[in-house]
Amino acid sequence: MSNEVQAAALRSATVVELAQKLIREPSRGGIDDYGPVLSILEGWLSHRSLPHRRLHDNNGQIVGLLVEIHGGRPGPWWALDACVDTASYGDQAAWSFSPSAGDVLDGWLRGRGAADSKLAASMFCHIAADLREEAETFAGGLAVLLDVDEHTGGFGGALAYLDDPEATRPEGVMIGYPGMDEVVVGGRGLWRATISVHAPAGHSGSSRTLVGAISRAARLVTLLDAIELPGPADDYSGFPLAPKLTVTALHGGEGFSVLPDLCSLNVDVRLTPAFDAEAAETLVRNAAAELDAELPGPLPTHIEPIATWPPFRLRHDEQPAAALMAAARRAGIDATPKTAGPSNIGNLLAMYGIPATAGFGVPYEGLHGLDERADLSELPRVYAVYQQAVRGLLGLT
Repeated sequence: MSNEVQAAALRSATVVELAQKLIREPSRGGIDDYGPVLSILEGWLSHRSLPHRRLHDNNGQIVGLLVEIHGGRPGPWWALDACVDTASYGDQAAWSFSPSAGDVLDGWLRGRGAADSKLAASMFCHIAADLREEAETFAGGLAVLLDVDEHTGGFGGALAYLDDPEATRPEGVMIGYPGMDEVVVGGRGLWRATISVHAPAGHSGSSRTLVGAISRAARLVTLLDAIELPGPADDYSGFPLAPKLTVTALHGGEGFSVLPDLCSLNVDVRLTPAFDAEAAETLVRNAAAELDAELPGPLPTHIEPIATWPPFRLRHDEQPAAALMAAARRAGIDATPKTAGPSNIGNLLAMYGIPATAGFGVPYEGLHGLDERADLSELPRVYAVYQQAVRGLLGLT
């Protein structure tokens, strides 16, 4: 693939230039206005006559940008996906450079979004521009989704794309999360719920002894933490990770003298093929029933499921994973397939029956943390890998 890498190296300067502009325009999820960062992309795409349109949610809010290139022959569509909203900056005073620096120092692109995922967004736009010249010769089509509702956890861009009657449903998606050692081909699913624990209200100085809602909730946390979950699945799925249960929030009470009558918990359960949403809900409901039997309250403990995503794992020979892994090998990259512990947008796509890879990109540091930066030395090889994978899927190689 040396010729392809050399050609990609010629693209690197303009890929970095667009990424720098995107990084310098803050687009923190749920904080900043996304209009300016999308306008940068729209200007770039319009200048190159690449067809694109904005995506909106049910409330009319902008949630993404969609680029669509129709091939000249019938065939399946494939999608590249990168988010252009970012994590928050955190403590800006703790950064050693500005979170919106967008500069290059010692071969590293610096600033929030350099790793996740404005560099990938720029790269995918450039790949679309490259392939636009060959559109009449390839089969199916290529979509590039630029999501601005990813770091909120809403994934509004992906949902708007999948629900858009004018868009062709892709046969597979490659998501531009960073990291060069692995191609993420799977992830644990999730089941999330809010639990409401009740108790009689009272005064902390009362002569009566009351078990307050916070104490009951604390007991429930202990019960949940003590549950033994099964290990990694030893079945046909080959899923390498075990399920996991975590209490992630507890809210209740105020001041000092009042015993609250309500305390709420957030519970996050990570799923595997052998431990699904039904198993997770049964486990949590059993713990709540044990609490109510041991420390009865005025009302039964109430469980409100909030969200559930299935686990997913692509086979090595399943597209688009096979194309991406093969292109990486051709470029001399020994990337191994990985099933991720955290859930990702691939889980959302799995709900729609769409296979996805959820990570392959340049090396990085500081993702979601301090001093985020991306290693540009590997950009030509990563660019060439994605370009060759897409070309293969579109029938051009």
